[in-house]
Amino acid sequence: MKERMIKLIWDFRGESAANTAKHHKIHLEEYIQAQKLHKNITGNVAINAMHAIAFLVVNESEMIPVRDALKPHRGEVYVPTDHS
Repeated sequence: MKERMIKLIWDFRGESAANTAKHHKIHLEEYIQAQKLHKNITGNVAINAMHAIAFLVVNESEMIPVRDALKPHRGEVYVPTDHS
């Protein structure tokens, strides 16, 4: 059975939310390289003018140490789609 993937999410709010999420994504990419994680899936999405997210996808087996180190606001099971 294939291991589940977990999407760790950071929420940013306010007028600078989109820029903050975009910048946070850069740090997530640096973390992936430094820790040699198995997945290289990150992103940032503007939900609306005052709310944006940055996210990192990890294998479920890597989730707890990454969660403890980076302290995301929330997480969910990641299901890849053609546009995610």
